[in-house]
Amino acid sequence: MKKLIAITALTLLASGAALAQQDAKTLANGICSACHGPEGHSVSPVFPRLAGQQPAYTVLQLQAFRGHLRGDPNAQAYMWGMASQLSDATINALADYYAAQKPVHEAVDDPALVAEGEKIYKNGIPAQGVPACASCHGPNAEGQAAFPRLAGQHMEYLVAQLHGFQSGLRSNAPIMLAVVRTLSPDQIKAAAAYAASR
Repeated sequence: MKKLIAITALTLLASGAALAQQDAKTLANGICSACHGPEGHSVSPVFPRLAGQQPAYTVLQLQAFRGHLRGDPNAQAYMWGMASQLSDATINALADYYAAQKPVHEAVDDPALVAEGEKIYKNGIPAQGVPACASCHGPNAEGQAAFPRLAGQHMEYLVAQLHGFQSGLRSNAPIMLAVVRTLSPDQIKAAAAYAASR
């Protein structure tokens, strides 16, 4: 009898995970695509591109939206309500779905700005206490674990997020609050341009 119950529980868990995956694909290509685009390829810089994003990061953000822990204006306007009904299984499945999609390349047509951003991204700004972005986000801005992929993201979106961290509107990543504290608007733009262009 115990074996039968265990087998039944495992079958239900497996079918639940499969259902969450199926629901995630339907959700992503239905409701989520209205803002984030088909397969996470957003065309508006208001909404981030999700294709190829680190799954751990996506999970953390969806949980933060669901718990109202991410308080930037667009989070409140769009994602608090959207994430409020998501189960943990659906959040995990959405994160896995988007991570499996092929990311795009963001063209930045300002070589001087990209070159300036490369210095900041790779070396930081020691005189201002700014560490290299690459130390968390990876050498090619691909992200790692809970640190997001920046490569291919809308440059304008990255700039807005960095300003959000700097102003405290986006306060759910304490590391970033310290990192951007001393950056000038021009330095923010340059770092975002380089990261987006990878």
